[in-house]
Amino acid sequence: MRGSDLIYMKRALVLAEQKGRDAHPNPRVGAVLVREGKVVGEGAHEHYGQPHAEINALRRAGSRAKGATLYVTLEPCSHQGKTPPCADTLIRAGIVRVVAAMEDPFPLVRGSGFEKLRRAGIRIEKGLLQKEAWVLNERFIFSVTQGRPMVILKAAMSLDGKIATVSGKSKWITGEKARQKAHALRAQADALLVGSETALADNPQLTVRLPRHQRRDGWPKRVLLDSRLRVKPGAFLFKGNQSTLVFCSQKASLDKRKALQKKGILVFPVTTMGKMLSLKAVLKQLYQEGVRVLMVEGGGQVHGSFLDQGLADEAALFISPKIFGGLAPSWAGGRGFSHPDQTPFLRDTRVEKIGEDYLLTGKVER
Repeated sequence: MRGSDLIYMKRALVLAEQKGRDAHPNPRVGAVLVREGKVVGEGAHEHYGQPHAEINALRRAGSRAKGATLYVTLEPCSHQGKTPPCADTLIRAGIVRVVAAMEDPFPLVRGSGFEKLRRAGIRIEKGLLQKEAWVLNERFIFSVTQGRPMVILKAAMSLDGKIATVSGKSKWITGEKARQKAHALRAQADALLVGSETALADNPQLTVRLPRHQRRDGWPKRVLLDSRLRVKPGAFLFKGNQSTLVFCSQKASLDKRKALQKKGILVFPVTTMGKMLSLKAVLKQLYQEGVRVLMVEGGGQVHGSFLDQGLADEAALFISPKIFGGLAPSWAGGRGFSHPDQTPFLRDTRVEKIGEDYLLTGKVER
């Protein structure tokens, strides 16, 4: 590695972080093209389904790309997805050297991009700032290596852990600043999931309502767990330009399935575990639909089921200083655990004060 390599790779990471926020469910990637000590082109993968970072850098470089070195935060792809293989385009452009932060863990790539470039005579060097590149796409990497979405449990609760009062009222537990932060977290997910009880009680929209949120491509998707298809086709969940997927029992009414499908809703009958839908089956299907990060927004029984089945990976808990008391519902139901030593817990926790509320985040340790 050369001394200047570090400078250019840092720039590629900045591009990925700053411009790649709407790339998900694809990873954030940045690229810088350097020829004779000068940057001739740079770019990021800015929007899902649009050109990758390498292609944007090549377009800005034009004919100056010939004989250049490419600094890229992730191995160039070698397969036809929503866009053509980047490796082929780099070869045709006359790139002579590629410095990559890390290998792409996605099974359809995983080293094959490097191999294609090597066969074309391009020198490959990898591993520069690998840790930083890994952290940038940690959730994507988890998903493609585990074969399921990373699951984040999100809830807004009172100080005593309740998600509604004894009368069932839940609007609003937290203040406006916390609600804006919740929408920012939604914008980072590929899909937002609720159960039928929450859908019937709150009629949520599950949309991202932020002034600068520009996505109009159906992401993040909305997901409903509704074993008996009790939620009516006129619910807010089924309106707007976001895609909606519904999971139901295999015994659910065929007429109700057809009514949803007529509205363009994808309906997936899955196996059950007792009275609950198999969450493994749900996650498997969501992964096939391209979902890499799933945010679960409740209710308590749904959160509890993910915990019971060992399928929760992170938590984002908004905590209000209000105290509800009584037998109001808590944010995590399910079967529960019989002994304190057997329970899941949060590690790597962080607490952020947002207005009068707090956001507690962490990774679920099982």
